[in-house]
Amino acid sequence: MARLDGKIAVVTGSGSGIGETTAKLFAREGATVVLVARREETLRRVKSEIEAEGGNAVYVSADLSTLDGCEKAIGYTVDKFGRIDILVNNAGIADLHKSTVGTDDELWNKVVGINLNAVFYLCRSALKHMEKQGSGNIVNVSSIGAFGLAGAAYSSTKAAVIALTKNIAIQYAGRGIRCNSTLPGPVPTALNTPEAMQHFDPEMREITGRHLDTSLPESETIDQANAILFFACDESKAITGQYLAIDNGWTL
Repeated sequence: MARLDGKIAVVTGSGSGIGETTAKLFAREGATVVLVARREETLRRVKSEIEAEGGNAVYVSADLSTLDGCEKAIGYTVDKFGRIDILVNNAGIADLHKSTVGTDDELWNKVVGINLNAVFYLCRSALKHMEKQGSGNIVNVSSIGAFGLAGAAYSSTKAAVIALTKNIAIQYAGRGIRCNSTLPGPVPTALNTPEAMQHFDPEMREITGRHLDTSLPESETIDQANAILFFACDESKAITGQYLAIDNGWTL
């Protein structure tokens, strides 16, 4: 039986990478997926591919770095379907592994805007509707970077996502609303292609690399999507306020 049969699920950053794989997996599990990202052309492609497999999807093009963009995504979902069952906060950007001193105000604010503010705005907006329903499920995608293993801005925002996740879980424990977080390790996505990594701070990469077992393989986007699905479905109905690292042991 489909594990998300009849659910309305919002997946941000669903135009590529982990978000795209998650959206397609959710659709195969019976959810109607609301795809959210900035680039309409990628959303159209993912929507078409989901429908070609027999799934259901709609999309919202929104700038999640703004409050208006976040409320647009949630508002569209509720206006169209009357509810929101699952919110996956996956959208995020890298900070090129910049050190604290090497992070200027522009980069800091850009990373905070997407990686933290958007998660907060989307959770706040969705929770208002989940409270009325008496049910809901939020999965926030953090990162092993939350352990300080990335640039200053990225690590700070991803650690804050874990704290926000636990705070929401504490507020709603026993009230039909759950909130958990996944922590992806290195995954071959647009954020860390060899071309992108050429622009990373080499000193910080070397420093953080001392604390990681880089001899181990990277995970795949489907590994991340499977973990998100676990938190989103009833198989984890007794779990809230937790985080799970999916990194093939890089941080052990």
